[in-house]
Amino acid sequence: MNLNHVTDDVLYVGVNDHAVDLFEGQYVVPNGMAYNSYVVMDRKIAVFDTVDARFKHEWLDNLETALAGRKPDYLIVQHMEPDHSANIMTFANQYPDAKIVASNKAFTMMQNFFGTDFASRRVVVGEGDTLELGAHTLAFVTAPMVHWPEVLMTYDTKDKILFSADGFGKFGALDVEEDWACEARRYYFGIVGKYGAQVQAVLKKAANLDIQTICPLHGPVLKENLGYYLNLYQTWSSYGVESEGVFIAYTSVYGNTKKAVELLADKLKAKGCPKVSVADLAREDMAEAVEDAFRYGKLVIASTTYNADVFPFMRTFLEHLVERGYKKRTIGIIENGSWAPMAAKTMKAILEPCKELKYTEASVKIMSAMNDENKQQIEAMAEELCAEYEARNNETANKNDLTALFNIGYGLYVVTSNDGKKDNGCIVNTVSQLTSQPNRVAVCINKQNYTHHVVKLSGIMNVNCLSIEAPFKVFENFGFQSGRNVDKFANCSPLRSDNGLVFLPHYINSFMSLKVEDYLDLGTHGMFICSVTEARVINRVETMTYTYYQKNVKPKPATEGKKGWVCKICGYVYEGDELPEDFICPLCKHGAADFEPIK
Repeated sequence: MNLNHVTDDVLYVGVNDHAVDLFEGQYVVPNGMAYNSYVVMDRKIAVFDTVDARFKHEWLDNLETALAGRKPDYLIVQHMEPDHSANIMTFANQYPDAKIVASNKAFTMMQNFFGTDFASRRVVVGEGDTLELGAHTLAFVTAPMVHWPEVLMTYDTKDKILFSADGFGKFGALDVEEDWACEARRYYFGIVGKYGAQVQAVLKKAANLDIQTICPLHGPVLKENLGYYLNLYQTWSSYGVESEGVFIAYTSVYGNTKKAVELLADKLKAKGCPKVSVADLAREDMAEAVEDAFRYGKLVIASTTYNADVFPFMRTFLEHLVERGYKKRTIGIIENGSWAPMAAKTMKAILEPCKELKYTEASVKIMSAMNDENKQQIEAMAEELCAEYEARNNETANKNDLTALFNIGYGLYVVTSNDGKKDNGCIVNTVSQLTSQPNRVAVCINKQNYTHHVVKLSGIMNVNCLSIEAPFKVFENFGFQSGRNVDKFANCSPLRSDNGLVFLPHYINSFMSLKVEDYLDLGTHGMFICSVTEARVINRVETMTYTYYQKNVKPKPATEGKKGWVCKICGYVYEGDELPEDFICPLCKHGAADFEPIK
């Protein structure tokens, strides 16, 4: 073995497995698997996890080479699945003076697997515990149900490495080059996907760590562009949409349902759908289909009726989605049946446990073979699924859809502008339609906001009407920092309206391009009286109101044990008996009137 250094003191001693055909007995792995193990060399030596039982001798050889004649002091057991824990007893026998470090639940599992919990040489650790090796200090982070209950992750404070157990893992051996995201996504949704809330909890802990390297138990060590991997895990675990597009999953017995799917796919592409992915569930990898269902924001399920039910492969597919907590998606349904179609009713019933699913108004009901009515139904479904894509596209958008004005209320909006150097945006909550002939809209902006300065100079803005799908990160990005100091669109690929300004690609139901016609100075705020130069409706999702934001989006402020005042807008806590009358919230820039006493 050639020594593979992660850092000067951390070595990789894992193995590649090209003999495995089905990982965990169900996932096809054409490029094999990697079982990762690491050694931290210091005054005391720690080994991280073992490998699959079939690679005992190869792993021991790798370990012996890395140790270079020294003996390990600790075996850190982060995860007890046999592909990582099978050689614990082997290690214990080989190095009888070494201690075993793991969570309490892990030692219970060791008793079950090996008939011993290593009582005389075990070190039980939990959240916040540390282990000193010398220059390296290992800090332990509990990660229950990611994806077993005993899981630990470990942070090396010296080299700033997160040993992430199965987190950030992927299918595939390390001696094969392939796209990380594809096999990591299939791995995540196949194995970890059910536990999104638990992954979210771990990501919150990780946000407080300065992570420069991630060492998972499967897949490559991650060192560059860590934000990319962390953002993907944030999207996956929050059941967000990774890629815009439509995934069509179908089953077909004699080809008639397949013809309907092919027609729909063609129409979606013709209408500007960013990506159309199609899978025949009887012939393609089921794990790939599950992956794509979570990847895209819209899913069309098309199936024949079979034994007064749904075709078996479709039932299996839908049950996989339900098992993994499928949610926050738009669903279209195509059913086929020669005398008593039952597929649509059955598919909806299977998906009933899933939350926040929205079904298209258009549906397709085929009686044996497609007819002209079915073709019209497919056209209507394609139009409904692509409406927001067409509205975002400058070539196909209806830019004079003044029904966008109906989305104005006491809501929350992002006003976008440009200072000549970069795009900017801020949150506002006061937008009103003043007249309809001509259309005039008033927008109030706090003078302390950089956007107020920019709009006064440029005379133009876009008002983006936020929908109830907008997460708190939108408000953090556009409301809690100044565009003078940061680029609020640095991690976004915005779209542009005819006035050259950006509009948000996600989380809005409409936007209006405005030209400033007049200005009123209202003391702390300025009111811009504007004409409407462009208006687009992106979708029909409900507008985000101030009340909805307060009840459903804004995190509950951490006021326990504190005395003082809390901002009703962003949750900022001011500790003190009296709140100064001229106090301005440092986060959202609202004044003292928007604070209330902590109760």
